[in-house]
Amino acid sequence: MKILICGGHGQLGQDVGSLLDADHEVMSCGSRQLDISNTSQVASIFSNYQPDIVINCAAYTAVDKCETETQLAWQVNATGPENLARQAEETGARLIHISTDYVFDGKKTATESYSEDEDVAPLSEYGRSKLAGEQAIEAYSSNYLILRTAWLYGWKGKNFLKTILRLALADPTRELKVVNDQYGSLTWTATLARQIQAVLSPEMQGIVHATATGSSTWYEGACYFLDTMRLPYRITPCTTAEYPTPAHRPANSILNNQRLENEGLSVFRGWQEDIEQFVALFKEELIREALQG
Repeated sequence: MKILICGGHGQLGQDVGSLLDADHEVMSCGSRQLDISNTSQVASIFSNYQPDIVINCAAYTAVDKCETETQLAWQVNATGPENLARQAEETGARLIHISTDYVFDGKKTATESYSEDEDVAPLSEYGRSKLAGEQAIEAYSSNYLILRTAWLYGWKGKNFLKTILRLALADPTRELKVVNDQYGSLTWTATLARQIQAVLSPEMQGIVHATATGSSTWYEGACYFLDTMRLPYRITPCTTAEYPTPAHRPANSILNNQRLENEGLSVFRGWQEDIEQFVALFKEELIREALQG
């Protein structure tokens, strides 16, 4: 099949492209090659490449900057998916779109999770813009799958685990405060890429949740990662109130992969297992990159 990956130079897009390239004809575009908010650019690439499947990994994910760079956030996260949905519908392509846990308000207790059919209530401009993107796809495409995911990390690009590693290596005696009252599931981009591969065919439609199983706080996840790396560190837990940010983040980002599991299509496993494999594969490279700053 001919597959177009939007946001192909990001950490998820690169893993998706590497995985699918072996069995499909893949065109992977970064934002410089394809601005999905530009209607004419989107129309042109659909016309020239004629993809069977479009995988949209493109997003404006600087959550705090979305509060002030609102127009840019909405262009990429809402207008962009609408452009892709319209063109996909016109050309008969299947659209697979990556969305977020931030469409929920996170008010459930830490022992509960969110399933696909629960009410959405985003707290931030990032969450609102991503929800608008979902709604545009639902309105303009008849062959689509929206995968809501959360707390992504991978070998390529920037992410929370890499930041923690860089800070710990820079000074193992420095006290690092990490939030311990926000709950979610650290999700490896390589596993999410395999999940995308498993749902390329059009049998599954609509919205699905797609994260690692189990949950932790940011603090617990950071400690588990550095323990697995077998590195010294000094991390202390703090509350969200002690670490204020411009964007209001959901306290509970735990997603339940109910639909994938019901259909026997989930490839996910416990978040700890993925971190262990991630470290086994990339420990030396991660340390080298972190030391280079």
